[in-house]
Amino acid sequence: MKNSVLKGILGAVAVAGVAVIAKKVIERKRFVRGIFNEYGIKEKSPFRLADKIREMDEEQYQELKGKFKKEFASRCCRKDNTCEA
Repeated sequence: MKNSVLKGILGAVAVAGVAVIAKKVIERKRFVRGIFNEYGIKEKSPFRLADKIREMDEEQYQELKGKFKKEFASRCCRKDNTCEA
């Protein structure tokens, strides 16, 4: 009895973990798709994004860089960008 209950609990935790990871992947994909749409990039590839970045002026580049930093920032780091060890 104990073993089957434990397996059931671990299975439920595993399913919840996969759901959380899938949700995060979908959110990040939506963010990147929004960047492509915002800057008018029709070909959805990293190479086309790199070409668009080369065409940007410094202000646009810093804005885009800030968006990516905000979206993909590690949760282990503090606001002053130093990691806690």
